[in-house]
Amino acid sequence: MNTTKYIFVTGGVTSSLGKGIISASLAKLLQSRGFTVTIQKLDPYLNVDPGTLNPYEHGECFVTEDGAETDLDLGHYERFLNVPTSQANNVTTGRIYQAVINKERRGDYLGKTVQVIPHITDEIKHRIKLLGNKFKYDFVITEIGGTVGDIESLPYIEAVRQLRWELGKNCVVVHLTLVPYLKASGELKTKPTQHSVKLLLENGVQPDILVLRTERPINLELRRKVALFCNTDVSSVIESIDVSTIYEVPLKMQEEKLDEAVLRKLGISTEIEPDLKSWSSFVKKLKNPKSSVKIALVGKYVELPDAYKSISEAFIHGGAANNVKVELQWIHSEKITASTASQILGTLDGVMVAPGFGHRGIEGKIQAVKFARENKIPFLGICLGMQCAVIEYARNVLNMTDADSTEFHNATPYKVIDLMEEQKGITDKGGTMRLGAYPCDIKPDTNAFKVYNSAHITERHRHRYEFNNEYLSKFETAGMKATGINPETGLVEIVEIPNHPWFVGVQFHPEYKSTVINPHPVFVGFVKAAVEYAGLNKK
Repeated sequence: MNTTKYIFVTGGVTSSLGKGIISASLAKLLQSRGFTVTIQKLDPYLNVDPGTLNPYEHGECFVTEDGAETDLDLGHYERFLNVPTSQANNVTTGRIYQAVINKERRGDYLGKTVQVIPHITDEIKHRIKLLGNKFKYDFVITEIGGTVGDIESLPYIEAVRQLRWELGKNCVVVHLTLVPYLKASGELKTKPTQHSVKLLLENGVQPDILVLRTERPINLELRRKVALFCNTDVSSVIESIDVSTIYEVPLKMQEEKLDEAVLRKLGISTEIEPDLKSWSSFVKKLKNPKSSVKIALVGKYVELPDAYKSISEAFIHGGAANNVKVELQWIHSEKITASTASQILGTLDGVMVAPGFGHRGIEGKIQAVKFARENKIPFLGICLGMQCAVIEYARNVLNMTDADSTEFHNATPYKVIDLMEEQKGITDKGGTMRLGAYPCDIKPDTNAFKVYNSAHITERHRHRYEFNNEYLSKFETAGMKATGINPETGLVEIVEIPNHPWFVGVQFHPEYKSTVINPHPVFVGFVKAAVEYAGLNKK
């Protein structure tokens, strides 16, 4: 196509309806027809990015190849499309206002009074069109965070209103809303959807396509009613019924012809059928596993699974690759002690210690590492999980009883984990960690080399502390090997214990790069080790 087409996805009635999954599913369908597609998220909060937000506030912070700390929906975009996102794919109100204020301070507005309209909305429109202008995608799908009617979202809705006039036939608005089922009356109710569309209309935006989230099937009569009251045709009223896994949604949207509705509105031919063979094969494997394994996810935010969203999805990918279902056991690290470890972890097939920050729950993570190491249970430590493995080994094998990370105990006599040199002197918290993709050289004849089948990789990072190389020779002499090293800085990226069946700690975050089409090799290898361990225990 010569001109980029823009699709806006808004949400109404309530949050958490799944705008991100609908956006990703639509993008997958368009991609499967041969189009180039990207998705961006506009978040209405004033933080510049989610990097400083507590996981309880916002769930996982997803990191892109170029080091942007972004909304977790970008993880869904990458997992569905198998295409990396970037800094430009996540825009916040904080970033918009920061850019406008910086321009005002430089005098770019030539003395004009700076206002929400046109200056804020102009900046929003610039960010929306940036991906299309710079990278020439066929489609740019823009998901607008929040719910229609929120004060915070109003500038974004206004920007969409303006763009509808500017882009003309190159623009489509998809509105996701809720059709609740009232058990008392035995009816699906369309009134919330009608009010949601009315709110959009009050802001000058007529949705072209309505996607109705529902627990029960929507019949033709109800679709006609929605179409009548919401000013659209019946074929543009799409059912989004609850499914057992998010990976079924693209297939459901194909059945509902969401992509055809979009292409029809844009005047684009629908002759080329979507090719979803590999996607369907994945879903079939996912829903029909040959067996299952139980793996502990040890962390301090386990009551909020979204805090580890990319990890849980990577286990789904790794499980499907091994034809098994991974039954994650969400275990709060504060519950694990020397006396409870056996009871909590003893019947499991693998132990993964999750990333994180802060001292809370650290001793429980260290006890989990110790139990997995001593009992030869497959182990994976990610970021802080890898650092906990190093601390545990120092304390219990190297007899450095008070070994610790300076993040938790600056006065420790054995600083086996220490603040990175380039982090010293940094006071700002936002966007200042080691972020984004960095290279790693892997040693041969190691678990890491076996799973990657490569001596040179790149992985994404999000940390301030690192393995202290002053202790490296002592660790390697005692049996913990550094099997992955950054070739530029000497940073220890991967540690392993060769005399353990599968004990791997990685400083980076492999979960960020795991997708449906390319499940991450570290997770595939770890799940395979758990399957083998489970098989041995059953004999």
